[in-house]
Parts: sequence; C-alpha cells; structure tokens
Amino acid sequence: MSVYANLNFFDFELIKLFVLFIFSFFLAFLIIGLSYSFGIASPDVEKLSAYECGFDPYEDARNVFDVRFYLVAILFIIFDLEAVYFFPWCVSFSFLTNEGFLGMLDFLMELLVGFVYAWEINALNWE
Repeated sequence: MSVYANLNFFDFELIKLFVLFIFSFFLAFLIIGLSYSFGIASPDVEKLSAYECGFDPYEDARNVFDVRFYLVAILFIIFDLEAVYFFPWCVSFSFLTNEGFLGMLDFLMELLVGFVYAWEINALNWE
C-alpha cells in the first residue's frame, strides 16, 4: 500500500501549495541577500539627504494639501482600470454570445452613470 493512499486530492494540493510558499520565501530572501551583499554602495551627502534632487524643502511637511489632487487621482485610477476591461472585450468581440454582449453593455452603462455623477458633483473642475 502506498504512503499517499491515505491522502486525498485536497491534502496533496495543499502540500504542493505549502512547498511553493516555502520556495518563494526562500527565493525572495536569497535575492534580497545577494543584492545587498554584491551591491555597490557609494554613500554621498546628497544621496543621504532627505531629497535626492539636492534642494532643501521649501515648506514644512505638515502644511495643508489640497484634497482635489487625491480626488483626481482616485477618479483616474477608477476610470483607467475600468478602461482595461475593454481590451479583452474588443479582442473577443466576434466570439461573444448575447449574454456577454449584454453584460458588457451593462458595464458601459454603469461606467457612464459613474462618469455623469462625477461630472454633476463637479469633481472634475479645479475652479
């Protein structure tokens, strides 16, 4: 009788996953250690300063920052990531069924509603 006779499929898959995690952690620490030991370090006064560009900071780091920058960044990320879903849809457009086509039209409508909402609350205006 085999040693693996008492292991079912789920247990064997977990063992393979555990081995993969151990290997990935070992490989990550190996790469970090080798880059630290073989890396050429040339510390300089400018490199060790707070800003590598060499300029002193103009203001205190605790000054008030406009929230609109964050809002525009979040809106960009949202609409940019939603636009990524168009590429597989365009590539497989001739192979889509009616259900896939209607699902993408639903996605487009939700995207349009989000854009109209952002437009209505003046999230895109700077003035």
